[in-house]
Amino acid sequence: MTEYNAILEKSKRFAVRIVKLYRYLDKTKVPRALSDQILRSGTSIGANAAEAHLAPSSTDFYCKLGISLKEAKETEYWLYVLHGADFIDGRSYESINDDCVEILKILTAILKNRPNRTGKG
Repeated sequence: MTEYNAILEKSKRFAVRIVKLYRYLDKTKVPRALSDQILRSGTSIGANAAEAHLAPSSTDFYCKLGISLKEAKETEYWLYVLHGADFIDGRSYESINDDCVEILKILTAILKNRPNRTGKG
């Protein structure tokens, strides 16, 4: 399960970047609601992926990864908003957003390749 191991590592590193971004935003005039949103969604990606590791069933495993995917998409949205509102410069935005997009691609690949729930094909 190479993709799963990759998502665990990448989402942990991404969470650290999000926490650092949050600390930076906290020192600026970013509305607290925005910085709280990016912190919550950006760190939730890895938390749900880690939780999937001990899932009691494959259904629960894929459900947790599905939540990670939704949180990654939400994080991508908040990054866009923060950049569009000029709270994150272009270079910083591109760097962290590229990581987010990579996480989205990995999660999508894992979920796309999941076994059929009905057991047919």
